[in-house]
Amino acid sequence: MNFFALMFEELKAIVTDKAIAITLFGGVIFYSVLYPLPYLNEVPTRQQIVVVDGDHSSLSRLVIRHAQASPKLEVVAQLDDLTQAQAAVNSGQAHGYLVIPEGFRRDLLRQRGVTLAYGGDANYFLVYSAILEGLVSVGIDAGKYIQFQGLLARGEAAKQVQRELEPIKLNSVPAFNPSLGYTSYVVPGVLLLVLHQTLLIGTGILGAGQWRRQGYWHSVGLGQLLSARVATFGLIYSLFTAYYIGYCHYWYQVGVQGNLGLVCLFLLPFLLATSLAGIAFSSLFVRRDLPTQVLLLISMPILFVSGFVWPVELIPAPLQAVSQLIPGVVTIKGMLQLNQMGADWQSVAPLWWQLWGLVLFYLLLAYLGLRLRLETRKSPH
Repeated sequence: MNFFALMFEELKAIVTDKAIAITLFGGVIFYSVLYPLPYLNEVPTRQQIVVVDGDHSSLSRLVIRHAQASPKLEVVAQLDDLTQAQAAVNSGQAHGYLVIPEGFRRDLLRQRGVTLAYGGDANYFLVYSAILEGLVSVGIDAGKYIQFQGLLARGEAAKQVQRELEPIKLNSVPAFNPSLGYTSYVVPGVLLLVLHQTLLIGTGILGAGQWRRQGYWHSVGLGQLLSARVATFGLIYSLFTAYYIGYCHYWYQVGVQGNLGLVCLFLLPFLLATSLAGIAFSSLFVRRDLPTQVLLLISMPILFVSGFVWPVELIPAPLQAVSQLIPGVVTIKGMLQLNQMGADWQSVAPLWWQLWGLVLFYLLLAYLGLRLRLETRKSPH
């Protein structure tokens, strides 16, 4: 059997196996929709709150108007006491509340400190943080307004008062995530992780299901089988990678700053190393269901040690060391620098060479694993 005929047999075995076909073709397409879906609205806005106005003064009404004008908040009701506000949050009518104390205006005019109480449902972290950010901004704006009016009453010029209240103006320009949203932050790394995990699962199921059976894989040389399997999965995942890195990034408006040629060059050892790792991994099992179970269990740890959803500095050093043997972790780190941050090739070259080192490492493991399985194919176990 020549090399291309063997590749055709490999491709036929992948396509006709329902578990592998669903994992590869169905999983890649399904996750390209599922994972970005929660982040399409980027950041939470117009979160519903209720207000307890204990002062009923012109200044308290000003604070309420500022809250309503905030892009992060929407005042849905004004209640009489804190108990009602807490009940509104518990029932889901609102996600947070603002309490303006009695004597708010009087104490401010007497230049006494006043405390505005905020509260909310902390079960939804993004919603809770949006409410707190909006309410803190409202409190700061109200404080500046009072100070502004007080300084004007003393006879100071309006421009001078503005300079005193805002001596420093911050001009914030996001460098790599202009929208400050979660799509550009999460999606690029997660899609690479999906490619990594589904490729490992596909090669794992294929190998684990073959070792106890007779078939074309027993009638060819070890090196021929290994190279044909890597080439077949590499061809399939070249298309999947183009779909993720190309179409999905465009569709979800993910910021891209990398050169296409350099991106393809960087991803080449990733596909080779991951394919070889999957083949080596498959030699550990003779049951088709086990590779999927094991890889699903370690998906979340791999996500965290990748360093883009959790600071690497907070990950134990032994875990960081072990993670350097995972092709997906190295690739995510390098691709985020190259494709999202616009890093030059010299910056990611060490990671690229590390991936080639993993290619050699897993090539050796895959060769030894296949040799062990094929030599013991006649064993009843």
